[in-house]
Amino acid sequence: MVVVALVAMGGGAAAWWLGQPLKLAQSTVELDIEAGTSPRGVAQAVVAAGVDTDARLLYYWFRVSGQDRQIRAGNYELEAGVTPRSLLQKLVRGEESLRAITFVEGWTFRQMRAQIARDEFLKHDTQGMTDAELMAALGKPGVAPEGMFFPDTYTYAKGSSELAVLRRAMHAMERRLNEVWAQRSADSPLKTPYEALILASIVEKETGRESDRGQIAGVFSNRLRIGMRLQTDPSVIYGLGEKFDGNLRKRDLQTDTPWNTYTRAGLPPTPIAMPGMASLMAAVQPEPTKAYYFVARGDGTSYFSATLDEHNRAVNRYQRGGK
Repeated sequence: MVVVALVAMGGGAAAWWLGQPLKLAQSTVELDIEAGTSPRGVAQAVVAAGVDTDARLLYYWFRVSGQDRQIRAGNYELEAGVTPRSLLQKLVRGEESLRAITFVEGWTFRQMRAQIARDEFLKHDTQGMTDAELMAALGKPGVAPEGMFFPDTYTYAKGSSELAVLRRAMHAMERRLNEVWAQRSADSPLKTPYEALILASIVEKETGRESDRGQIAGVFSNRLRIGMRLQTDPSVIYGLGEKFDGNLRKRDLQTDTPWNTYTRAGLPPTPIAMPGMASLMAAVQPEPTKAYYFVARGDGTSYFSATLDEHNRAVNRYQRGGK
């Protein structure tokens, strides 16, 4: 019997064994412990994963430790040097191997869902859902998903659900939006945190150089104060959806959609992308400026103008090759 053998080993021999590195089939082996697995089943799973030891001896160690019922389900990576003692500590503490997924500032919700679908380690529990069904599952029925998730890198244990990751990103955006809204400028033309989110998404898509972000937000804030149309190309492109082929034409600017800020005044009805923290702050604390216009210089920066005449000259110079 293994138990008899272990007792016969004596305290010193047992302590020696507990501190000895276990032999692994590879430098790193992956161990999956499913919920409800018995301590004996855990010991067998460790051996099946590629750990060269006696499952019965390992199980007995779990039992005599008094921690056998504290072992947590999860996905673990066992590396060279792991001992019976450190293995049990890892399993009891639930020190799972973590994966990571990144959502990039300026991405649309469609791009975000595509990223999630490509992740091989997530449990794909949202793939058959429409956007509306997904938001309802997150407790936000009737809410448009665009812009509602904070762009960042999120770590998760293998097998975590897509909904769990999305919920974390959603709550992260809620926290940050509330944080910046509390710091909004006294003369902000924005009336609600959601309007701040919409403007921040436009600023995110319009900003080519970090140093211009605050002034771009200032231009749009100036326009909102006087009821001037925002006339921002990224919102038009968003409204075109999959019909956009990479070339924005004059007819596109003239074709009315809820997101066409050339044909409609005010903010579009929803965000057009995921804004990062810098754009959120710029939306609520725009840089004071007299400018109402800006045009891309072609080097990532923008030229700002206070008057239409000055703006037209800048367009001629930077967009049409004029002098």
